[in-house]
Amino acid sequence: MPKLRTVALVAGAALLARRALRRRIQASPLWPMPALEEPVSGRPRSRALTLLVTAHEEIADGVVQLRLEGHDLPRWEPGAHLDLVLPSGLVRQYSLCGDPEDTSSYTVATRLVADGRGGSREVHEQVREGMELTVRGPRNRFPLVDAESYVFVAGGIGITPVLPMLRALTGRGAEWRLLYGGRTRASMPFLEEVVKLGGDRVTVVAEDEAGLPDLDAWLGELPEGAAVYCCGPEGLMAAVEERVPGVHLERFAARTTAGGDVAFEVELRRSGRVLTVPADTTVLDAVREELPDTAYSCAQGFCGTCQQRVLEGEVDHRDELLTDAERGDSMLICVSRARSDRLVLDM
Repeated sequence: MPKLRTVALVAGAALLARRALRRRIQASPLWPMPALEEPVSGRPRSRALTLLVTAHEEIADGVVQLRLEGHDLPRWEPGAHLDLVLPSGLVRQYSLCGDPEDTSSYTVATRLVADGRGGSREVHEQVREGMELTVRGPRNRFPLVDAESYVFVAGGIGITPVLPMLRALTGRGAEWRLLYGGRTRASMPFLEEVVKLGGDRVTVVAEDEAGLPDLDAWLGELPEGAAVYCCGPEGLMAAVEERVPGVHLERFAARTTAGGDVAFEVELRRSGRVLTVPADTTVLDAVREELPDTAYSCAQGFCGTCQQRVLEGEVDHRDELLTDAERGDSMLICVSRARSDRLVLDM
């Protein structure tokens, strides 16, 4: 009996402790962590897959194509992309440019950016056949919508998400035309296939031959009900967006602002700290000075790892991931900034 009494007393004490802890959190959500109905910050967007690199080949000047093989891979639709986790831990996004019906492999391509942040160089110089890589996705924020006709503008490596769209539309017998530009013909991936696929529906403009494409002429008289798609360098996309406000764009870099950035204040409510984010510093970098363990991954506004709940203030959203609903009370601190003088984050 004494032994049973002891067990009962221990169990009762544990139950009371759990109830007390629950009441403590409900009464004061700042201790030790907020009691959110649905966790927001840093939640994963899709499950990770480990795939085998079975091909690593240069398909144009400065452009490498990867074939990643697996089994029963998730299906995708034209416009989708993968998050590729590189050996160094960097996460980069690449458009799928293979066959959506192939569930045994994914195909992506990337151009070497000599003065970039290191991701493309790692793909070109360190990724090899026989290596296993982790990917997340596919995800699609550049879907092919139903339309009466289609007008495409692609610059260089920007052809990668467009190519599966052209294949699909050609199979349907849909009306489309493409302006494909690049520095040289040799640097333009999939050029031969694109020209063969589209014939006179494709206009190729190599800068070393004809200069920059005439966007005013190309976009001046759009067919009624046409959907316009553009992917390529930021300058090209900005120029097309200026001429066609409703254009569908695919970005793999954070939006920039013409007027420049300014400093603002961020309060980390749970941590009880207030910090200043300089004009040339991201919120993520400023926060990690105070909270080094803050989770992040791509640092470009695509993966969602650094998503944080916003308690007060107006956000200048520059990501390419969050839905309108999510932007109502959260932000990706790696790229987005403040429209107000002060933000309060649930950190």
